Amino acid sequence: MKEKRQTVLIVDDSQTNVMVLGEALNEEHDLLVATSGTEALAMAAAHNPDLILLDIMMPDMDGYEVCERLKADPATRDIPVIFVTSMSKDEDEERGLEIGGMDYITRPFSIPIIRARVRIHLELKRYRDFLENLVATDGLTGIPNRRQFDEFMVKEWRRAVRTRMPISLILMDIDFFKAYNDHYGHLAGDDCLKRLADELRECLRRPSDLVARYGGEEFACILPETDHEGALLLANTIRNRVKALGIPHAHSDAADHITLSIGVATCTPEEGQSIVELISDADDLMYEAKRGGRDQIRHRSAE
Repeated sequence: MKEKRQTVLIVDDSQTNVMVLGEALNEEHDLLVATSGTEALAMAAAHNPDLILLDIMMPDMDGYEVCERLKADPATRDIPVIFVTSMSKDEDEERGLEIGGMDYITRPFSIPIIRARVRIHLELKRYRDFLENLVATDGLTGIPNRRQFDEFMVKEWRRAVRTRMPISLILMDIDFFKAYNDHYGHLAGDDCLKRLADELRECLRRPSDLVARYGGEEFACILPETDHEGALLLANTIRNRVKALGIPHAHSDAADHITLSIGVATCTPEEGQSIVELISDADDLMYEAKRGGRDQIRHRSAE
């Protein structure tokens, strides 16, 4: 299977420098270009490139400040940065590495050398991403685990605050799952969890959305830039598709098959507002659905 091409963001206000780097790298990598520090920060946050090639001398914000801001933001701090600059003093390189740069290349440079350096850092990034994904994946179901849920939620919450866009959260609990395990056995319970995880993954169509195993028999969907109507539509789709699986549950008081109690919460967060509010709201709504008879959806919006 062919590996997905990685993305490199070139940040330089010189069109000539951009063209030279672009011609050197475009055969192996997807490229993005920013011609100012402000544009670079916005593109890094929006596109999450695998590597940034960063000039230092730029008019609105120098490369050092850009790097410091990238490293201060949880959403971009793990993107490796290579300084590519004509500033060749030892103290310039030392400063660049001290503030978080992974490498420092001075002009004029050799095209084969810069290709090799970029290739090495991208390979390291790919391996680090693989290890992080391994740690952040639920071993049973293969979907993101609670750790990845927490990290993704914080990142998307901050983005929602910044963009003033809504964010929705769906929390789901399998009804009477302990009784299912007790009757059918834990192997059947594990198989049930895996089937539900696969179905939930199929329900999410946008790469920006995330489904995770929230705990035990609980699942969660984080839906960035999704209003309440859209989140409720997805929740109904999930509920109906899980019903359609027809997984027998002879000891459920809700139905003769596996069902879900679902809570759906939406808000457009403001600066200073706590992420806990949205999570608590969705959790409360999920338990309202359980207390109301299960196999149902409870929802609320604070858009």
